[in-house]
Amino acid sequence: MDIRGKRVTIFGMAKSGVATLELLRRHGAVVRASDVKARAALPEFESEFVEQGEAALEGCEVAVLSPGVPADLPVIEEARRRGIAVVGDVEAASWFLRGPVIGITGANGKTTTTALTGHLLREAGIACQVGGNIGTPPASMVETSREEQWNVLELSSFQLETSETVRVRIAAVLNITPDHLDRHHTFESYAAAKARILRCQTAGDFAVLNAENQPAAALAALARGQVRWFNAGGKTAPGFWREGGELVADGEVFMAESEIPLRGRHNVENVLAGACCARLAGAGLEEIRKGVMSFPGVEHRIEYVKTVAGVSYYNDSKATNVDATVKALESFEGGLWVILGGKDKGSDYTALKELLRKRAKAALLIGAAAEKIASHLGDAVRMERCGDLKSAVELARREAVEGDTVLLAPACASFDQFSGYEERGRVFKAIVKSLEER
Repeated sequence: MDIRGKRVTIFGMAKSGVATLELLRRHGAVVRASDVKARAALPEFESEFVEQGEAALEGCEVAVLSPGVPADLPVIEEARRRGIAVVGDVEAASWFLRGPVIGITGANGKTTTTALTGHLLREAGIACQVGGNIGTPPASMVETSREEQWNVLELSSFQLETSETVRVRIAAVLNITPDHLDRHHTFESYAAAKARILRCQTAGDFAVLNAENQPAAALAALARGQVRWFNAGGKTAPGFWREGGELVADGEVFMAESEIPLRGRHNVENVLAGACCARLAGAGLEEIRKGVMSFPGVEHRIEYVKTVAGVSYYNDSKATNVDATVKALESFEGGLWVILGGKDKGSDYTALKELLRKRAKAALLIGAAAEKIASHLGDAVRMERCGDLKSAVELARREAVEGDTVLLAPACASFDQFSGYEERGRVFKAIVKSLEER
């Protein structure tokens, strides 16, 4: 899009909004910023500022939404009624981003798979840069993009629902399970947002889909590109699968499952998906094997912290929904003290009952969702209402015995007590490390 001279309002001035504002201004747009917060509480930027409301629409030709801004806010609906183009940050960045895109989405696993895919490409000597929802805003990637370089993007449902013309050459959908229902309202709406990753593909592009996850697998019917499957449960060709303790690429064994350094069956899925994406981008199978073995993992994803007095502590703060917590619980045999709670996202926590009954000694409840979780779990497991992280860790320290595991896997967002899951995870790790010091 030729943005020169266009009057643009950026809604949401966190990291992504500021990066988008600077990008569009460099390309000649007349840009102003809008946010529910006062300007003084926002990062620094050079542009006119207007409070979030209809005043932000005056003279506006394009409205760009940061991922944190719901697309159905009254002011955004009014923008559409006035004929103003409404797009997201990924869409705006794509107008200027050079090089093909690998896009990875899913309710769970997308950050690990995105980081792994970038790692595999780099280890194979294939030029790439990694960003999107994983931390580097797409707008910040434009300056360093090149025609011959892959852009590996983690794409959230918030980003995809406002993407119109973004072409994703290799699109991986890891899984679609209930998440962000407080934002999307229905599972169908959430799934439809995920499906938009395929909307601009052509016959030469690829859709990498999870054969075991029915909503993800169903997207094969919508795919305009070529479908490749990944399956941790057995053979599904063409694609990558696990069979007899080995990982297989279209019939060719390329590594043993035991060589994967990451914990949990869900990480087998992540490796299969990332390996498939890397292979389609030109990486060799032996390069992929070595890359998987050297991958250090991602912070806040079943991250081992320390062992204190024989008790192991793991940080899975990124488990912000029930399905992610299920996967975390399945990664341990038993003796668990599980820290649950935070800001509810409209979730059903009853799916945790049987796993907690079999593998947990107690559920340590924190945050705003504590009572809802307690009502859903009933008598499945001992429950302790701890209120906050420090109290939860202190209780586990007093009662856990050698061989037990304390697992932060909240099944909730963090925004009731923290700025994000990253802060929650780092606070947890700091508390654990202070235990060892004592």
